[in-house]
Amino acid sequence: MRSARTSLSVMAVCGVLLGCASIQNAPVNIPGDPETLANRLELSFKEEAIADDIVVGLSFSGGGTRAAAFSFGVLSEMERIPLRGTGGPMIDRVDFISGVSGGAVTAAYYGLKKRAALADFREKFLLRNAEEGLQTDLSLATLPRAFAGGINDSTGFPRWLDANLFHGATFGQFRAAGRPRVWINASDIYNRTPFVFGATAFRAMCSDLSEYPLASAVAASAAVPVAFAPVVIETFPNKCKVPLPPWIVKARDNPNAPPMLNAFARAISRYHDGSIPYIKLLDGGLVDNYGLSGFTIARLSSDTPYGPLTPTQAVKLRRALFLVVDAKTAVAGNWVNTVEGPSGVDLVKAAVDTTIDASVAGSFTAFDTTMTDWQSALVRWRCGLSAADRKRYGAPANWNCRDLKFFVGRLGFDQLDRARAAELEAIPTRFRLPPQQVDDIIAAGRDALRVNPTFRSFAASL
Repeated sequence: MRSARTSLSVMAVCGVLLGCASIQNAPVNIPGDPETLANRLELSFKEEAIADDIVVGLSFSGGGTRAAAFSFGVLSEMERIPLRGTGGPMIDRVDFISGVSGGAVTAAYYGLKKRAALADFREKFLLRNAEEGLQTDLSLATLPRAFAGGINDSTGFPRWLDANLFHGATFGQFRAAGRPRVWINASDIYNRTPFVFGATAFRAMCSDLSEYPLASAVAASAAVPVAFAPVVIETFPNKCKVPLPPWIVKARDNPNAPPMLNAFARAISRYHDGSIPYIKLLDGGLVDNYGLSGFTIARLSSDTPYGPLTPTQAVKLRRALFLVVDAKTAVAGNWVNTVEGPSGVDLVKAAVDTTIDASVAGSFTAFDTTMTDWQSALVRWRCGLSAADRKRYGAPANWNCRDLKFFVGRLGFDQLDRARAAELEAIPTRFRLPPQQVDDIIAAGRDALRVNPTFRSFAASL
């Protein structure tokens, strides 16, 4: 009887606390003009950003300021390395960057400011306390908000990012900035799929991507469960009659389509038909902490051997480099030494870490396989072209149809010496770090790129 009374008392207290908690996460996206949406490119990752015989793509993993600093170190080193035969730095040849969580901060700021971002990102973000004004610990004081949906809502991190980094920038300004093309990735927690902030999703929901705040997209990508409430996006299915792209319909209705592509197409269809009025987004690392889904879907959705490239680009291409900049933590926790545990905060953290680490293995394997298959398909297509097609697509004299190679690799702390790697992996996943740790991680990014065998092989092949 006493146990029942205690349970009722606890429930009553929780009910009172929940009644006092208020989460402010009103959607900030707006409906789009039907005519404008109908004429917009259907896939943001199919836009033509490739202008030469080299493609360079980078993906920046999640991991708070640690991930942001590591990816910043890689970009800084790319600025120092000359591209053989051109005289310009390697960084000027980067075509695509995909970012998740902490890596999305670096990706978005670089995408907006280009090389100018390298001059002030350390001071404007990496050395700052991006958690100021936030409550990041689960306690009795924050428990009501955690139960209500998340300790922090849209009044916190998105506003800080906008005030200190993005200053009102929207995707309209972001997309107009040109190469490299940058994708910000979150997780659609209802559909359990990646959510790529791009024309495909926003066109399907009849919303105007060009007016969406860049800070809100980055905050969604970094919204760790419990610590942050989901970022909400509204769909407007009755505002326009823009049809779904044919590849979405085909992938959705084909039970034999690759699972990643099928799930993504089903999600896009639900945005379009109104069955999901509100999309709820959390940390992109929950489904893809490497941010490789956009690249993979871009290729899997193509119905030609060369897509998402144009035939002219596919004929011109000789070398492609895709590098994952991986700032994940090592295993940690002392609860394996006892029968009890994990519990409380440790249990939540362990569950999130397990989800993220499980996702990276799958996403990298799928991407690597997709790129290997694509390279083979491209070679077969190129070598099967007629003389007339070769001329039409701009193949130069003495063109070698087999002179094509893809380089796919990963940069991680574990590729440095063991003691240094252990020290870096122990740095917490927060959005505030001491200056010395920030500089240590930046240096690690530079060193990891220099010694990386995939990058060295790519550079030598040029």
